[in-house]
Amino acid sequence: MQASIAAGTQQTVQSYKTFPILVSLLLAGFIGMFSETALNVALSDLIQIFSISEATVQWLTTGYLLTLGILVPLSGLLLQWFTTRQLFLAALSFSIIGTLIAAMAGSFEVLMTARVFQAIGTSLLLPLMFNTILIIIPPEKRGAAMGVIGLVIMVAPAVGPTIAGLLIAKLTWHWIFWLSLPVLIIALICGIFFMQNVSTITKPRIDILSLLLSTVGFGGVVFAFSSAGEGEHGWSSAKVIISMIVGVIALILFVIRQLTMKQPMMNLKAFKHPMFVVGTLMVFICMMVILSSMLVLPMFLIRGLGMSALSAGLVLLPGGLLNGMMSPIMGSLFDKYGPRWLVIPGLAIMAAVLWFFSDITLASTVTLLVVLHSSLMIGIAMVWMPAQTNGLNQLPRELYPDGTAIMNTLQQVAGAIGTAVAVSVMTAGSKKFMEGVENASDPANLPLALTAGIQNAFVFAMIAALAGLVLALFIRRVRTTTEAPTKS
Repeated sequence: MQASIAAGTQQTVQSYKTFPILVSLLLAGFIGMFSETALNVALSDLIQIFSISEATVQWLTTGYLLTLGILVPLSGLLLQWFTTRQLFLAALSFSIIGTLIAAMAGSFEVLMTARVFQAIGTSLLLPLMFNTILIIIPPEKRGAAMGVIGLVIMVAPAVGPTIAGLLIAKLTWHWIFWLSLPVLIIALICGIFFMQNVSTITKPRIDILSLLLSTVGFGGVVFAFSSAGEGEHGWSSAKVIISMIVGVIALILFVIRQLTMKQPMMNLKAFKHPMFVVGTLMVFICMMVILSSMLVLPMFLIRGLGMSALSAGLVLLPGGLLNGMMSPIMGSLFDKYGPRWLVIPGLAIMAAVLWFFSDITLASTVTLLVVLHSSLMIGIAMVWMPAQTNGLNQLPRELYPDGTAIMNTLQQVAGAIGTAVAVSVMTAGSKKFMEGVENASDPANLPLALTAGIQNAFVFAMIAALAGLVLALFIRRVRTTTEAPTKS
């Protein structure tokens, strides 16, 4: 019987036109990641162009994360209500509309609206991408497939700052979106012709209370963490405290309701699989490290060392490209050797590099920064895809939508936590430095104070990596359904 099931599964997998489906998904995913990181380089220019504050312009990122935090948890339900083609075409339509609006935006409000549309498209696309891969790729080949996804997704944020810096220097920030628009249209056309329906439509009952609790819970927590890095009050702000309390209470009620429902909106039984839990926590830690590091490092290059946006992008380019190129290699090694011998050394490398980063000064050379950043990206490549693939491999097929929804949701929460804590730690470190100098009004102390704060932010990232290293000791390879069962 097991042989018949395995043969039937293999036959189903081979019936899909895997390559064009992957091309459609990866084109859309590439532009989604490119637009997000490329815009970050333009934030300083947008402050001057729109005559807005740093706290206001930060909403272009905060609003994006908030939209993802609200909608991604619903993706598990959407994957069971709508076909793969319907969700893909909807995701691309929202992304194209948002990109077109952003390309023509003449005010902050219009650009903010465009970012929300883009986030809606991304919130539909990311879970759909991973769920589709789990269905059309057999377990023994998923590492390589996830590695290809990692190549595309990590190259996009790597080249984003560099291309954006060049566009800003030669044209205007609008061209970040004009450049993205034709690629999204090509991805849409590919999807129209080649995208197949791979998921099973079960149309479970929609629980309005679960939707409400999910929206308030995840939205409140992401909003609180994102807002903590803004303004003078930070974590003591009433807005942050109230949002966090409301969000946490709503999440507790959401979890209780999901565990007591016969057909939950998000099936939390995925957490009964230990390697899924470990993989999810690994991705969570990697997301915190990436976003916190990629926030403070460009700030150090531009405001500390006085580099231009283009020069800072060029410094970050080798590490990002190396991370992308390493992802398929790590995927193939995972298929052959499993996660343990990749994840543990990867986290050790991450922790060591972040320790070196915590000691950078204004005298640090560009070569050193390129080597450290490249080493950090190699470590992340060794951890992210192997841990994620291993965790998802342990889930039965009926939990794929919920597993991808959980993992992608917690990524957004990790991003909000990583950036908020990094900004808070950096601000506190800078403030403490200025309190210890004799002449706080001396402009020469500003880059020194910034550097002191950034050193502390890297210490936070190092602590997160060390926590991941301890957790990695418990990771083990998951036996997939195509492997022969072991004898007891």
